[in-house]
Amino acid sequence: MARKSKKLGRLSIAEMRNLINKKAGMEVAYDLTKDSPNQVKEWVPTGSRWLDSIVCRGHLAGIPMGKIIEIAGLEGSGKSYMAAQIAANAQKMGITVVYFDSESAIDTNFLADSGCDINEMLYLQPPNVEYVLETIEELLGSNDNKMLFIWDSLALTPSVSDVEGDFNPQSSMAVKPRILAKGMSKLTMPIAASGSTFLVLNQLKTNITNNISEAMTTPYVTPGGKAMHYAYSLRIWLTKRKAKASFILDDNGYKIGSEVKATLKKSRFGTEGRQCTFKILWGTADVGVQDEESWFEAIKSSDNLVQAGAWYSLVYKDGTTEKFQAAKWKEKLQDEKFRNRVLQVMDEEIIMRFDKREGKAKEFYDIE
Repeated sequence: MARKSKKLGRLSIAEMRNLINKKAGMEVAYDLTKDSPNQVKEWVPTGSRWLDSIVCRGHLAGIPMGKIIEIAGLEGSGKSYMAAQIAANAQKMGITVVYFDSESAIDTNFLADSGCDINEMLYLQPPNVEYVLETIEELLGSNDNKMLFIWDSLALTPSVSDVEGDFNPQSSMAVKPRILAKGMSKLTMPIAASGSTFLVLNQLKTNITNNISEAMTTPYVTPGGKAMHYAYSLRIWLTKRKAKASFILDDNGYKIGSEVKATLKKSRFGTEGRQCTFKILWGTADVGVQDEESWFEAIKSSDNLVQAGAWYSLVYKDGTTEKFQAAKWKEKLQDEKFRNRVLQVMDEEIIMRFDKREGKAKEFYDIE
């Protein structure tokens, strides 16, 4: 006699979620109405409020925790300076910083001047790409710390086969991208689950191609292969002008800093293509982004900042105005009322207007 099959009942989403997690032996199915690894719960300030304002649509953000991020740039564009600022801000939030210095270029005093607590930073000089990935995997699996892994830089870290092989580039072609493709497939979920962040510093290199139109539209590329492009949630490209006006000079004409343009090359937060500018000091004891100075440029096109010759007037919400000259900008920001109004205007102009799609798109995507 044929055995009657048991009639299956209808399972709720919650019951199916519990069933799947029990089978997996770990939490892989999440309730999207509650906390889950796909949500960014913390943002680490970059040191530039203008940059933080353009990263995530509708929010003041920064570097997202739980994601893989790239900061790529031309030589001397400020990649390591930005990384040091981010590291210092992460430490203030109680996040453990692990710094992979493949270029052997980071100076202890520089890190301290940037605000980093060097006693609480794990500093490594990795011999190869595999070591970086394996170390991250080991640290993620051995503790519950929220960690910021900074890799400086992907471009100058060899693979094991590069180290053990000869100097012929053909003998190890595409080895590093293949390693990284496997590494990202292994690390993306653990990084998200732990709420940690992997910040990859990379180099912008000239796009050498026979396709003239491609070279014109995409003049730069980054090493590491396409797998890295897919893994990144945010890609920030730093470029700078070579003109004398792009440098910060001291009273005697010595170069102590430079102007940087940041472009969001990729963003999973609805802001791809947005740009901002700021200056970085690197030739004085005050290392880091000249943040407050950039706020003036950020709100310069606002209707709440009116220019009349050499004078500007900041318009308050009640219609009153306050006059000042550009040279006195930093001095004026010491006034709490003036400062709070400037930050309010920044949020309205950079965050809220973009979120509501007010004004022309070129106001947000093109600063040239």
